[in-house]
Amino acid sequence: MNEILYVGKHAVTYSVNWHAHETWELIYCTSGHGTLIFRDRELHYRADTIAIIPPNTPHCNVDSDGFTNIHMNLSDCVLTFREPVVLPAEPREVLHGLFTASFYYYSRSEAERSMLLPLYGQLIISTLSLLQPEHLHSELVQRIENQILHNYPDPDFNLNAYLQTLPFSFAYLKRMFKQEVGLTPLQFLTEKRLENAAGNLSAFSEGVSISEIARMSGFNEPLYFSRLFKKKYGVSPRNYRPEKGSEPVSNADEMKIML
Repeated sequence: MNEILYVGKHAVTYSVNWHAHETWELIYCTSGHGTLIFRDRELHYRADTIAIIPPNTPHCNVDSDGFTNIHMNLSDCVLTFREPVVLPAEPREVLHGLFTASFYYYSRSEAERSMLLPLYGQLIISTLSLLQPEHLHSELVQRIENQILHNYPDPDFNLNAYLQTLPFSFAYLKRMFKQEVGLTPLQFLTEKRLENAAGNLSAFSEGVSISEIARMSGFNEPLYFSRLFKKKYGVSPRNYRPEKGSEPVSNADEMKIML
């Protein structure tokens, strides 16, 4: 399932003739922009977007200025897209790294391919499955969520200052975000910081002060942090003792475990 059968790269290319695959095709555009043409539609893409093309879907690819990409074919994908789509590669750093690594290991020995490509196929499809229609947020909400996820450990990250850079009122952004995510932007930021703190308390059980834990987790004020932490977990940070296997795991640690 989610087996990578082929991975290739296009250097600067201007057109790819009409063709179809019996398997799923994923195309990560690494630079340039262009148009995927199908029998009944055209889809425009640009750098850091991913085209997802279901099996047996004839298409061609054109761009007058040239594009580069990494493309792969997979079998038995657990994706529910019925029609071709082009989606932003979010999270960009993760997906770009997975496509690049897949190309690298596809070019290696048979032993390395058989050992690692199944893992990368599973990671890519698991990540893309979150972009399926039932999981998608609006572009605006996704932008805010990504900004928070990239910056929540930084105690100097100013969420309000970021929201003021967007061409919408604060009330509108708050309402839209809560409608789609279930929390306001500030609540979402606070939850991520508290989860980060619980993970840090588990990792640094000795020799690190609560003030240091607070700052490592995105809080400038230790007392404010302690109050919020106790409200969420029922105990103060100093007395926090997570049950085995229950402590929150950071995104980076999740990736290590999966790999």
